[in-house]
Amino acid sequence: MRPQSIACDAALADLAQFDTIIDVRSESEFAIDHLPGALNCPVLTDAERAEIGTIYKQVSPFDARRAGAALVAANIARHLRSCFPERPRTWSPLVSCWRGGERSASFAHVMGRVGWPVQQLQGGYRAFRRLVVEALATPASRLRFRVLCGATGSGKSRLLGHLERAGAQVLDLEALAAHRGSVLGDLPGCSQPSQKRFETRLWWALGHLDPARPVFVESESRKIGNCQLPGALLDAMRQSDCISLDLPERQRIRLLRDEYRHYEHRPDRLVEQLDCLAT
Repeated sequence: MRPQSIACDAALADLAQFDTIIDVRSESEFAIDHLPGALNCPVLTDAERAEIGTIYKQVSPFDARRAGAALVAANIARHLRSCFPERPRTWSPLVSCWRGGERSASFAHVMGRVGWPVQQLQGGYRAFRRLVVEALATPASRLRFRVLCGATGSGKSRLLGHLERAGAQVLDLEALAAHRGSVLGDLPGCSQPSQKRFETRLWWALGHLDPARPVFVESESRKIGNCQLPGALLDAMRQSDCISLDLPERQRIRLLRDEYRHYEHRPDRLVEQLDCLAT
């Protein structure tokens, strides 16, 4: 079966049409960002790409292609055995690489020869990234935000969680950024996503919101830790109705101690985080 090619916008319109999304880029490329729900099956690992690049520069392009072909073939065979050993003939995967070139074409060719109705993403991740950037630059006026405002410790994040559990529509920006949005906002044992990964998470979350229902969101500054909010979204939030939370100081202190209890066990870490306020 000959692999088919599908335009990025057509693929993103309904990712559920594919049983599996396969990203064949290297592990470091995949870690920076990828399509939602994608599985990483590198046809060349980071170390192998470096090795082939060295051969290309120091020996010849032909020798590099010959060595690379052997590695690609071995890796594709390994992935077929380990990741897809019992997929039925009707299994429908989407294969993507950096720009829809040789890496995804090689993987899709083998899968097509097996007989699966495989499709290759035109333009690869680069085309996907362009669509995400364009979507996030579009004013979010179609959504009706209800912005939770208040001083630190007033329970905005907790209220957001209660609203979501009660069935309300919520956009949790701090969860997407893996950060609480304050100078002490690092989450223990959890690193923040790259800016590109954060934007993909945000694009995916926004795309699943119902414009007919209000969206509750917490008031944020332009940056949540190292992740920066798109200007169009920030403008839409600032122009929306605000719900102000006002708690007595004693309750704020109790909430703050609950949220940041890990610093009580690591006062040295607390001092380190607060150093930036003294400069």
